[in-house]
Amino acid sequence: MTAFTATVTVRLKRGVLDPEAETTQRSLERLGFDLNDLRSADVFELDLDADSADDAAERAEEMAERLLANPTIHDYDVEVTETE
Repeated sequence: MTAFTATVTVRLKRGVLDPEAETTQRSLERLGFDLNDLRSADVFELDLDADSADDAAERAEEMAERLLANPTIHDYDVEVTETE
């Protein structure tokens, strides 16, 4: 077994109301920053042992689908790196 860190980034799908992002975008624009769009996201770092990076990614995706994200309103990305 090898140690991996799987990073799962969960964000609302485009078109789903994101009040936190809207408030933050307005505040940034008041500070003089020009933005086209802003979305908030949650990031989960999962440390786990697996036989391969693909196995770690598969397990992280299952965790995302079963608990970390609601597939009706969320998109998510999984990135896996080997832990030293």
